[in-house]
Amino acid sequence: MTKDVIALTQRMPEPGAVLAGLLSGGPDKLVDTAGEGAVVQLCDEQGRPLVSVEAPLLVQVEGEAERLLGATNAPRVPFWWTEARATTGVPEAERLAGTFAARLASLSGGAVWPPDAGRSVAVVASEGIGVAPSPAAAQPAVDVLTDKVAVVITDRPVVAMTAWLADTFRAAAAAQRGLQIVSPAGTALSPAVRDVLPGWPSRWVVQDAREGYYDGLSGAVLRWQDGMFVTEPGPDATQDDPRTAVAASYREVARTGERQLALTFRAVHPPDDRLVLGGGLETVWRELTGEPPAGWGTAEPANLPWSPGRLTDLAFSRAPEPTWFVVVGSPGRPGLATVKVIRTKAGVEEEVTLAFGYGAGEQLPLDALRRAAEALVVRHRLQSMLVQVRKARRDLLVPPRFEGPGVPVAFALGAEEVRSLPDDRAARTPLAQQPVRLGPKARPAYYYPMPGDPSDLSGWADFERLMRHLKGA
Repeated sequence: MTKDVIALTQRMPEPGAVLAGLLSGGPDKLVDTAGEGAVVQLCDEQGRPLVSVEAPLLVQVEGEAERLLGATNAPRVPFWWTEARATTGVPEAERLAGTFAARLASLSGGAVWPPDAGRSVAVVASEGIGVAPSPAAAQPAVDVLTDKVAVVITDRPVVAMTAWLADTFRAAAAAQRGLQIVSPAGTALSPAVRDVLPGWPSRWVVQDAREGYYDGLSGAVLRWQDGMFVTEPGPDATQDDPRTAVAASYREVARTGERQLALTFRAVHPPDDRLVLGGGLETVWRELTGEPPAGWGTAEPANLPWSPGRLTDLAFSRAPEPTWFVVVGSPGRPGLATVKVIRTKAGVEEEVTLAFGYGAGEQLPLDALRRAAEALVVRHRLQSMLVQVRKARRDLLVPPRFEGPGVPVAFALGAEEVRSLPDDRAARTPLAQQPVRLGPKARPAYYYPMPGDPSDLSGWADFERLMRHLKGA
């Protein structure tokens, strides 16, 4: 049975429904709170948590339950998303979480994910059940805590940037620990997690029947050693060449013809009271899909309807601390972006990573890229933009398999960056195709299409030549 159980309900769970769920272990079960009251916990006789329940979240964005859970029985939006996480390795705790969610769904009208977890509303016998003490630095989502890493074990179909996982990221960083996420074979990673997962010793660890464990992003075979997962040397490794073994499962590449159009761009705005963030992202989204983003949030699921104004208000309320957002599109055109807003000496910086998914028979809107770059230059103070095409899944999820690198198809340089280059270097190019001038003639920016074929890696050679030219190398 799963360790994470989620109630998806049509109505906001009322206090009586929550209380009925908390009584799933009987009237004598201890209750505690954490996270400044945002998390309620059912505890053992020593006060250690068996089940942690997060405050209900109102989801107003279509398709999030299907994208993150594969749930086809979720209520129509808006609906309430209530998570219960059972302590790992305690069967009674897992049954408590399932009964809590089943009672909540029964009283508030809805469904339980996974369906098998919500079959019973009967009291779970848990007298005498205890939990191993957890270190004081552990978060509710942490299963193993060492002096090197925090380990999170999950069996969801998608490892998403949930509020719990986001808190764990922050706590691990504050304690100068790595974060290692362990999931079973067949699980996929949300791009929102991949884009912020820090470097070593942080990893996505995938369980594998043949190798034991391997890194889902690199394929390196792993073993548990000295309090964390480390790479396993390959059979031909030497002291001078300590190459790692690569899991056979990682090398099993599926050729589906699906692709992704991936963009990264950066803009810097003056710190003005009238500034509205997210405008550049919406502009690109409309140019490439014909519609705005569907929703946004500070974690997954993205629960709020798209609103640059509300996004701006939240970022300003947190300044000068940075703010991270996830933005999603409609189910018909998979799209996902992560946005980081940072206050620096230069102004208010927006760093955007964005991708759209396309099936084998769908045309990529490459002809709209120049228009998107023009709009970013004229209206949103673009500094630079890189566009790549990847052979990757249409649904944008990251499988624990090799997908290959993206291939650059275009690059854009903003007006301020052009002005910082000597003479007319930005107006010239070593590539066969000349750059396209963007913006006003007095403050030009440039768009550089890559003449290479996006179906192979030749675009990287063109991009490297362009970068050497712009740097004067």
